[in-house]
Amino acid sequence: MIQINYRDPRPIYEQLRDGFRQLILTGVLEPNAKMPSVRELAASLAINPNTIQRAYRELEAEGCICSVPGRGSFVCKTDAAVLARRTELTAQLQQAVGELRTLGLTDEEIIALMKEGNDHD
Repeated sequence: MIQINYRDPRPIYEQLRDGFRQLILTGVLEPNAKMPSVRELAASLAINPNTIQRAYRELEAEGCICSVPGRGSFVCKTDAAVLARRTELTAQLQQAVGELRTLGLTDEEIIALMKEGNDHD
């Protein structure tokens, strides 16, 4: 389900958060699906449970999962999570475009870069 890449410069909790977010937003993990328990996931990935808890806290703050005391964490309906992620990525894109313009790139060059990036998918 989720794999950790120890060569990835991102912290493990971010890799977990991003991996689960992707599974949720693409529908692989459906709404109301039970998330693996912190202990279960920590044991299967051989990482500290606090790392899992941090990833789950961030996913909950984003609206991707909901915690039910005594029952665990569950995938939430993703509309709010999709909107939040879209807003976050839009802000990052706007910042990057602003920096590229500051570095002298034209709008046409920026659009060409975006189309080029889209061709690799």
